[in-house]
Amino acid sequence: MKELVVISGKGGTGKTTLTASFALLSGNAILADCDVDAPDLHILAHPNVRHAEDFRGGVKARIDPDICSQCGACLDACRYDAVSEEFIVDPFSCEGCSVCYHVCPEGAVILEEGLNGHWYISDTRFGPMVHAALLPGEENSGKLVSLVRNQAKVLAREEEKNLIISDGAPGIGCPVIASVTGADHVVVVTEPTMSGLHDMERAMRLVQGFGIPVSVVINKCDVNSEIEAQIEAFCDEARLPLIGKIPYDASVIRAMVERRCAVENGDGAAKRSVCAIWEQIEQTVIR
Repeated sequence: MKELVVISGKGGTGKTTLTASFALLSGNAILADCDVDAPDLHILAHPNVRHAEDFRGGVKARIDPDICSQCGACLDACRYDAVSEEFIVDPFSCEGCSVCYHVCPEGAVILEEGLNGHWYISDTRFGPMVHAALLPGEENSGKLVSLVRNQAKVLAREEEKNLIISDGAPGIGCPVIASVTGADHVVVVTEPTMSGLHDMERAMRLVQGFGIPVSVVINKCDVNSEIEAQIEAFCDEARLPLIGKIPYDASVIRAMVERRCAVENGDGAAKRSVCAIWEQIEQTVIR
């Protein structure tokens, strides 16, 4: 079983669009949406949920007023100002660090699991997909990403699929680390802008720190030839394989409006480039 993860140093580079196109072209993969803070792969995949579960990845403190002596130990110890002078814990401010639980001499603090989000297994037009979403303001996204990836592997074994294609989170934070750890190959999607170049460098160094093979795709490559050349020079210097450049193509925008991926609308330059990139991935990663 191989796992291909598509990431980007920043949002808006076309990462999810490329992931959906890869899923369609593969024809026999498990999809995983690892962007649990702001998932959007479902917009193109049109999922029908067949299994749903709650995600509880952390705890919140609660003070039992019948036991609390109002000594103030928890009030002094809380760095997040989550405990009020009435010795009531604000669940939105509580980080679940449990310091109040350990300093309370009366044992009045109770740690309770809270509902952080939900995860799903769905049938899509691209194949089975595991995806999730945190509730607004909730954390533990790294844990939820790991859960999504583990469930995708379980599903791949059950359905005898030999490929998992994961849509990673943007950036270089905890959700991205959880998305790429242990993957077989990572594709970094960038764009010819200064922020695209800068954030691609950060994402690449993150992935290389884990010793994972990585390659680069430049999306909308022709909108800024100067920065496109800088990205190419960086890839040459860092010995990163640049496996494709996708030109700006208005047909991709029309496809997005219709909730379709880049390879489903006509036979434009973008579609031909994406198909050529996928052929390279099939030959070098999946074989």
